[in-house]
Amino acid sequence: MSQMTPTPNATASAPADATAAHGKSPLDYLKHNFREYGMLITLVAIMAFFQYMTEGTLMQPLNLTNLVLQNSYIVIMALGMLLVIVAGHIDLSVGSVCGFIGALAAVLMVQYEWHFVPASLLCLACGALIGATQGWFIAFFRIPSFIVTLAGMLVFKGLALALLQGQSVGPFPDSFQMLSSGFMPDLLNAEGLRMTSLLLGVAVAGLLAVAGLRTRANQLKHGIQAEPAVIFFTKTAVFAALLVYFSYLLASYKGLPNVLIVMALLIFLFDFITSRTTIGRRVYALGGNEKAAKLSGIKTERLSFYTFVNMGVLAALAGLVFAARLNTATPKAGLGFELDVIAACFIGGASASGGVGKVMGAVIGAFVMGVMNNGMSILGVGIDYQQVIKGVVLLAAVFVDVYNKNKA
Repeated sequence: MSQMTPTPNATASAPADATAAHGKSPLDYLKHNFREYGMLITLVAIMAFFQYMTEGTLMQPLNLTNLVLQNSYIVIMALGMLLVIVAGHIDLSVGSVCGFIGALAAVLMVQYEWHFVPASLLCLACGALIGATQGWFIAFFRIPSFIVTLAGMLVFKGLALALLQGQSVGPFPDSFQMLSSGFMPDLLNAEGLRMTSLLLGVAVAGLLAVAGLRTRANQLKHGIQAEPAVIFFTKTAVFAALLVYFSYLLASYKGLPNVLIVMALLIFLFDFITSRTTIGRRVYALGGNEKAAKLSGIKTERLSFYTFVNMGVLAALAGLVFAARLNTATPKAGLGFELDVIAACFIGGASASGGVGKVMGAVIGAFVMGVMNNGMSILGVGIDYQQVIKGVVLLAAVFVDVYNKNKA
């Protein structure tokens, strides 16, 4: 995975940090960059723990597929929520918007018998409109995002209930269900193993390794501090091996789920936007110091507005994915999703004060929550204690973030 561009609020100290970290041992480098590696190590440790406690059930192909499907909509919304949090805001309405869009899709496809393509496009446009409306009040009228999106949570929860008239609506057309329940076809028609999915996984692992090598080479060429060789090659080899192994496990079942491909494309897109584009750097500048960003010529109001439009579109997409997976729209769909999405971002290293956070961190945070939910369910832990444990994990993640910031 390519290295993320330093956030603007940390830019001033980057040369000093680079000089201080230069020449240190790999262990010192890990300590200096604890935020980047801590949650990845935590995810691996949690997976190993539940793999042992469930006697291998966690990593079985069927359960691994379910893990991807169960967390796909959380990951999709976490990508949008990350930008909102980095910009210094919060969005409490995403769960209700997700449920409302699923209800709208059900009414269009089931009751009015629309084809799933125009219905889906209209739902995405509706999500953009919802995000734009909330973003308008937040960005241009300076109403706190907490208040606006709290109102939105109540409004769209009520609208979903009214749209469905208090009843579940379904089932959806088979073609629409393929969004969440479909799998990548095996073009090679191999028996016992979906070779197309496996080869795609191997190809992606190879491309990511090559991209990482090129990024590292460019950093060294321009005198920018890079990861110690031991850490870089170990991380690249382990990540590539895990990616190939997961692809093999999925290929031994039904192959790569369609929603996993959609999710991967979105992750790469948002990683590119946040690390290699002007608008991505400006979002970090906005969250780091809004006044300084405005004085430097950044249109901060417009940028905040765009982050909420983006959040609305991704919440709508997540609503479509969730509805397709359930094969029905229910009035309670999306309940509590906003808590998991926000928790995923904070657990993944995003700062509550804005300006700090990475795409892969949010994805890792989402899967930390997902693996914990899945593993505890397999072990028979009640939903009551699951909520307690997730709350403690979230508090611990934020505590570590604040502690490291104060220590620095």
